[in-house]
Amino acid sequence: MKTLDPHICYTAFVARDRRFDGWFFMGVSSTGIYCRPVCPVRAPLARNCTFFTSAAAAEQAGFRPCLRCRPELAPGHAALDASERLAQAAARLIEEGYLNGRTLQDLAQRVGVTARHLRRLFEAHFGVTPVEFAQTQRLLVAKRLLTETSLPMVEVALMAGFGSVRRFNDVFQARYGLNPSNLRKARSVAAAHGLSFELAYRPPFSWSGVLAFLAHRGIAGVERVEADSYSRALELEHAGVRLTGWVQVRHAPARHALRVEISSALQPTIVQVLGLLRRVFDTGCRPDLVDAHLGALAEGLPGMRVPGAFDGFEIAVRAVVGQQISVLRARQILARIAERYGTPVAQAPGTLVQAFPCAEVLARLEPAALIATGLIGIRAEAIIQVAQEVATGRIVLEPLVPLEPTLAALRRIRGIGEWTVQYIAMRALGWPNAFVQGDAVLKKYLGCATTAQLDEQANRWAPWRAYAVVHLWRLSEEAKQ
Repeated sequence: MKTLDPHICYTAFVARDRRFDGWFFMGVSSTGIYCRPVCPVRAPLARNCTFFTSAAAAEQAGFRPCLRCRPELAPGHAALDASERLAQAAARLIEEGYLNGRTLQDLAQRVGVTARHLRRLFEAHFGVTPVEFAQTQRLLVAKRLLTETSLPMVEVALMAGFGSVRRFNDVFQARYGLNPSNLRKARSVAAAHGLSFELAYRPPFSWSGVLAFLAHRGIAGVERVEADSYSRALELEHAGVRLTGWVQVRHAPARHALRVEISSALQPTIVQVLGLLRRVFDTGCRPDLVDAHLGALAEGLPGMRVPGAFDGFEIAVRAVVGQQISVLRARQILARIAERYGTPVAQAPGTLVQAFPCAEVLARLEPAALIATGLIGIRAEAIIQVAQEVATGRIVLEPLVPLEPTLAALRRIRGIGEWTVQYIAMRALGWPNAFVQGDAVLKKYLGCATTAQLDEQANRWAPWRAYAVVHLWRLSEEAKQ
């Protein structure tokens, strides 16, 4: 298991150091409660404190979650090495409900290892088995829904992954010594209205930088960026049914969090939507590590994130469409694709009209249909082939999938080169060391005559080259103004 230094952890807790939020949890023997490093309560005596790498490990040791700092709100992790990536891949899938109705063997197959190896890696990083982690996650999700929504108890139980309200009540009472109904009565009045949530992050967070990145690449009718918000139309599958709705995200800098509003039509997918938003806004990033490594490159915009994907297939389409054309031209083509083949979204705010088409829809098209949107033939064919691979499950474009096999499968598709593969790795697969090889904008800005020279410069930014790319694109845009 990852070793925690008690002195460092206790010092971080006393300082309320947000850089450590989510990286450890502190159990207090005198109260039986476990907390985040940012908990506002008075610091307990050091001798009464035990530190854990996960909320599940703290609960396994008999501690209950603090009702003030709410461990379920802690930001996630950014994996730093291969074994940690595997463990984090499994943890992220569990957090999004993957084990609700599936087995550990299914989970292991999804991340590309044996069940035995996954169990060993998971226990080494989190101190508990995947099944124990999943149970804690269900409880924390339920606790969050009880606290932040007015959803009926039966819906809370089912959305959190419990088979019945009775099972939910029994497990909640046994683990937390508290009846779910009593917790709901104690929540704030403000939490009873709408589907509104907060997603915590580790500061700094460059909200303006992320909004600028998304606005520069926005698809008309699908997403909208305003001065202080990002809105998006979504289509998600739940229990074999495709649901449409929208999300809106605003910044709450005083709380080091993002405020999220989710349309009621997406209510059954709340857990999934929150997971997607964590990916898109890269809330698991450790900006203290990334910015320190990038040095002067990050000084102008500390806390910049690499925006991820609501749908990895959409990122693949963006990458293919964007080959060797301007961003503006790519946006026009993408808007046409969305307008013609996207699913309409009712009662969406402002200019949101439809969700971006899923892989299953584009997989059924003939190349001529996409050529009519402004694409050349080879790119239309590439998009359709990617759509077919994704629709059949032969390629999975989600964060923390087995990286090299996925990239190799993409490279085998005619019309997809290394720039496209790396862009997909950067935004769809969440690979922090991805680098868009041969990128014309970067070569021009850095004064590199060849791709080899560009790659040589990029090596100094490893293992955070994707963050370097985002900063370099920003600096290039600023240089034009």
